[in-house]
Amino acid sequence: MDNITVIRNFMADEGLNYLLVNATNEFLVEYNTLSENSRYKLTNFSGSTGEALVTPDTIFLFVDGRYHIQADNEVCHEKVTVVKLQTGQKYLDELIKRIPSGEILGVFSKKNSQNKIEQLEKFLTLKLLDSDPLDSETSTSEEGNIELDVKFTGLTSEEKISKISQNLSDNQAIYITDLDEVSYLFNMRNFSQNFSAKIKGRGKCFITKEGVELIDKLDKIPNKEIFVDKSSINAYDYNLLKSRAKELKENPVKLMKAQKTKAELEHLKDAFARTDKAVSAIRNYIENQNNISEYDISVQLEKEFKKQGALGLSFNSIVAKDKNSALAHYSKSSKDEIITDGSLVLIDCGAYFEGGLATDITRVFVKGEPSKLHKNIYTKVLKAFLLAYNFKNPTNGFEIDKQVREFFTIQELDGFVFNHGLGHGIGINVHEYPPNLSPSEIAKTELNDGMCFSIEPGLYKEGFFGVRLENSCYFENGKIHSFVKMNYEKKLIDFDMLSEQEKDWLKEFEVK
Repeated sequence: MDNITVIRNFMADEGLNYLLVNATNEFLVEYNTLSENSRYKLTNFSGSTGEALVTPDTIFLFVDGRYHIQADNEVCHEKVTVVKLQTGQKYLDELIKRIPSGEILGVFSKKNSQNKIEQLEKFLTLKLLDSDPLDSETSTSEEGNIELDVKFTGLTSEEKISKISQNLSDNQAIYITDLDEVSYLFNMRNFSQNFSAKIKGRGKCFITKEGVELIDKLDKIPNKEIFVDKSSINAYDYNLLKSRAKELKENPVKLMKAQKTKAELEHLKDAFARTDKAVSAIRNYIENQNNISEYDISVQLEKEFKKQGALGLSFNSIVAKDKNSALAHYSKSSKDEIITDGSLVLIDCGAYFEGGLATDITRVFVKGEPSKLHKNIYTKVLKAFLLAYNFKNPTNGFEIDKQVREFFTIQELDGFVFNHGLGHGIGINVHEYPPNLSPSEIAKTELNDGMCFSIEPGLYKEGFFGVRLENSCYFENGKIHSFVKMNYEKKLIDFDMLSEQEKDWLKEFEVK
């Protein structure tokens, strides 16, 4: 029986005409494995984010600008309708529009945050479902979990927990369910999984005045007032807590994790120096090797990371040539896509080293000589990066993103578009929050010392190519500093388009 039939039979048994199918698991992780990803099983769309709404007539798949082309390429359009969210469009608003008044929406309680459930309940009648028929059994093994040396973390687990527990009364507890936060608190990582360093097994904990208790499921609830982060606790766990659940206005673990210690920053500087070397080596590989494919480059890139001591990749590397580079999150790395003279190659990659924090960088190369259009678009993206990177006294990511969008608005772009956020926080996950650089309200969170984030403007045109240039950075003493020192591609830069100030700024990145 195919998965669409499984879902529709399940809906009939539950008396539902509308059902939300998610990409995540009970920990609400971003990079869920495809074997545990129900939305993928239903639609065949393999992107990391995006959800599906099953209706009587079709299956709506909601994707943001990074995935518009990929979704079109992967789904069966006779069964799935791709809803391409534009910058500024809110996913939940578009979801709600597609559900008629009076209908009930089925929602899997373990795969949606309590915050999202409450937003939906303002407009819809929901039926919370405890089980997903497309789920397969998941392992609860803790094999591979290791404890980090304090030289990488700067604080012991006891010191981190003490900073939080000392602010609690005897009758209070904080329930933490985010795997990144639990991994952070306990200074533990697991490098046995693809594209992840977070721990396996017991991934939830209670913090009390007395200390902390690590658990794998919510079967023993302390007789206390329990504070939760509604954005990261799933609705199933929240409902088990019932009246004892109190909302955390500010999640102390999330905020502590976002502001990296000096030890974490030093580790990241070293990790990015090694990342630069891996990317530089792959640039030379592309330049000097003939008859190589996207796949060959991807395999060689992982080898280069391992030469630098990487314990794993922080996400599935993007190696995209020519028209494939217009897909912001293209991840196929095809054996059939051969690099030829004049091919543009976009590479977005990163890795985990022994300190367990993700690196992330994007560079664009060209085999042989670029076209005039290649140089024009590349240089405009580079100018956008330099503008954002040298933003004077930024207070939040919203204003940096806004300046870049205003810059692109006044450029002649010949159909190329910037259709994603300018940047994201970086930590145990390659995407974390805070901070954020985008047009969203969450990007208005204040930048504080030690916060790490990407700056990654891009321009894309379907059927042509895309250029994205990404440096991971950190904020300190009111200024943005780049971890990445990897040079930009000199032959892709039209220096006549750069001001003298921009040329001076560019010297930091060792253009060769």
